[in-house]
Amino acid sequence: MDTTEPLAKLVPAAREGDAHAWDAIVDRFLPLVGAIIRRHRLSEADGDDVSQTVWLRLVEHLGALREPDALPGWIRTTTRNECLRVLAARGRMRPIDPLEGGGLDAVAHDVADEELLAAERRHALREALVELPAGRRDLLLLLLADPPVGYEEISARLGIPIGSIGPTRARALDQLRRTSALRGLGPDPVGGVV
Repeated sequence: MDTTEPLAKLVPAAREGDAHAWDAIVDRFLPLVGAIIRRHRLSEADGDDVSQTVWLRLVEHLGALREPDALPGWIRTTTRNECLRVLAARGRMRPIDPLEGGGLDAVAHDVADEELLAAERRHALREALVELPAGRRDLLLLLLADPPVGYEEISARLGIPIGSIGPTRARALDQLRRTSALRGLGPDPVGGVV
């Protein structure tokens, strides 16, 4: 297939396993992925990892893409998120000078403190989830599931319309932020959740 074919034709063909359609999609959007990776100034190895992950995610989620014309936005968002994930992981690595005072002992102490704080936050979040009504708690847990659960399956499991998932999620997060278990943990203790 030609890379200039409309997405309305390429996406369904790729879903059906047409290798030429897959190749056309990759050829068409590889420059976009590369541009986003370069914008995030990743190393060549990290960029290759991000690119590979984006295409793998597309294989996994192409069947859930309801609107073929949404593919460029999906690729753009997924690439950006993967770049940010790599940058965050890189930020957790800290070079140390073994000749400086403290050396590995200071780093080990800092890491232990960070792990303790993370464990306390996870415990507080579990306690806060218990305070939510069962339906909202179940929704948040399904949205956090790994591997991700699609909106169609969430809708079927919880018996709520797909269009209600987003607004219900927003209300559940707002209620979660106001639970007694999360009071005093800072301005937005669930900012990274869902």
